[in-house]
Amino acid sequence: MAGASGNQPGRTGSFGMERKPSDRKDHPGADTARRGERPQTEVIAMTVSEGKAAPDFKLDASTGNKVALKDLLGKWVVVYFYPKDDTPGCTREACAFRDNHKRLESLGAVVLGVSPDDLKAHDKFISKYDLPFTLLADPDHAVADKYGVWQEKNMYGKKVMGIVRSTFLINPEGKIHKAWRKVKVEAHVDEVMDELKAAQAG
Repeated sequence: MAGASGNQPGRTGSFGMERKPSDRKDHPGADTARRGERPQTEVIAMTVSEGKAAPDFKLDASTGNKVALKDLLGKWVVVYFYPKDDTPGCTREACAFRDNHKRLESLGAVVLGVSPDDLKAHDKFISKYDLPFTLLADPDHAVADKYGVWQEKNMYGKKVMGIVRSTFLINPEGKIHKAWRKVKVEAHVDEVMDELKAAQAG
């Protein structure tokens, strides 16, 4: 697998988060809060909703290639965003997708995990837990921004920017069939499979 080492600039916090969001010009709530408007991430989350076209992306993958969403038209795609490789919640979630991967494949679904980690971290995560699906590197959180999942969070009393754990089930036409935001890891993969089965049965 191909790798890209080194820390990403501006990413100094843990759990795939960036400290001092108020110091960043692209902080989604920097200007809107004063004007009483919705933060940009909330607006994006409203537009990236069920029945709408899934935002396209092309990212470096743990396979050593690039993966473009448009190349997966005709297939069901599960895109799940998570904060950081090899952390407790993200490991449980990845292992749940791993343990159910064959069943997801039997339903015709492609699973893609996306985080701000680089490919070197992804390679280690995959090797350590024997993950059978592809992980994508989104180090500048550009794709996370497109899907409205890069948001301000409260971490140990500090406001930081990071990934809000989220999953999108994308249908063969490239539209979002189901969106899960602020995902709780326990039983989440079962929810995804149940939704996928119901969609195909209907």
